Amino acid sequence: MDPMSTRPLWQRFSLFLIPLMAANILQALSGTINSIYVGQLIGVEALAAIAIFFPIMFFLMSFIIGLSAGSTVLIGQAWGAKNIDKVKQVAGTTLAATVVLGVFVAIGGGIWTEQILVLLGAPENILHLAVGYARIALIGMPGFFLFLVVTSILRGVGDTITPLFSLIMSLLVGAIVTPALILGWFGLPQIGVNAAAVAMIAGFLTVLGFLFFYMRARNMPLAPDRVLLQSMLQPDIKLLGLILRLGVPAGLQMVVSSLAGIVVVGLVNRFGSDATAAYGALGQVMSYVQFPAMSIGIAASIFAAQAIGAKQNQQLGAIARTALTLNLLITGGLIVLAYLFSEHVVALFITDPTVVDLTVSLLHVVLWSILCFGWGMVFSGIMRASGTVYAPMALSLSCILLIELPGAVWLSQTGLGLTGIWVAYAASFTMMLVLQASWYQFVWKRKEIVALV
Repeated sequence: MDPMSTRPLWQRFSLFLIPLMAANILQALSGTINSIYVGQLIGVEALAAIAIFFPIMFFLMSFIIGLSAGSTVLIGQAWGAKNIDKVKQVAGTTLAATVVLGVFVAIGGGIWTEQILVLLGAPENILHLAVGYARIALIGMPGFFLFLVVTSILRGVGDTITPLFSLIMSLLVGAIVTPALILGWFGLPQIGVNAAAVAMIAGFLTVLGFLFFYMRARNMPLAPDRVLLQSMLQPDIKLLGLILRLGVPAGLQMVVSSLAGIVVVGLVNRFGSDATAAYGALGQVMSYVQFPAMSIGIAASIFAAQAIGAKQNQQLGAIARTALTLNLLITGGLIVLAYLFSEHVVALFITDPTVVDLTVSLLHVVLWSILCFGWGMVFSGIMRASGTVYAPMALSLSCILLIELPGAVWLSQTGLGLTGIWVAYAASFTMMLVLQASWYQFVWKRKEIVALV
């Protein structure tokens, strides 16, 4: 990732992107495997119970993703400037804030799990299943948040291999623990749908333990040491303020998006548990296309941040063009495959033919728009790498609040019904691309870009 390298940019970008994309796909695969186990071994109601928790998880992750986004910009710029001490200060301060937030969520979320799910309008026939799963998952949030932040920080310094190995390990743990606790292997208790939540916790705890020893053994730049520990115990308040200034807009965008998702779940739940199960399966399929698109946006942002830190601003245009092209090839290719084999893919999660047909029809409505989503991610990611965070946030929020959410509410109440929700998603993604690209081209490119650290 060295901005001073003479290797062609597309090669450096691809070498960084491939492990990042594989890691994000594996992260989605982990949830998918759990969903397949639950759907096939327990049934549609159990799968619907897990699906109800998706927007809650997304809502909680929004804060951490925002925090990570702010720290990754600063870490990328500091790494590009070869300032290792500043990299560790940013990392330690971020980890300290992550632990505090995780403990708060575990306590509050664990106590009011049922009330939250009732507020979401969880169908009565699956409420007891959803509460058990959600409570276990919420209590495990401190470790999960740390897992997300640590892997994000590693990517900020150009390491996508270690997070990939970590996710492979998490996937393997989940693939064993989930069926073991559903079927009672090895003399373990059979705990039904709760097995998926326990497996998730077992996976990221295993990974955190592995990373602690692996990074120290290899003497990696961000390995836990005295400097990093001191930065965690005595976080730099001024630096935390800068991290939050950069990260809060991204986190707020994610929060609003997740709140909109919660409203959407409420709309979907009105159509019954079959519609809720279809929503869960649709989300799984879309994630395999969305995560690569997001990976390209993340890679573009990190490359841009390191180039800015190294005072190589002339590379920013080439980074944008490379990312846009890769999104067309990779995300576009996955969309084509998903359309061709949509029925077979959906059947991995759903056994009821009626629900399979419903899910496939909804998938065909929205899938193409993820290409627009990916291109929008590239433009917003590069702008954020320079510290321009409010404009991308405002543009994205406008699409969510003025197109996606009211469109989903209105169209779902017309003759389109459930299909109308996904028409609104597609319209929102498309407009988001138009707005982000326009701001990048006509406003951001005219600004002076300077490093923040």
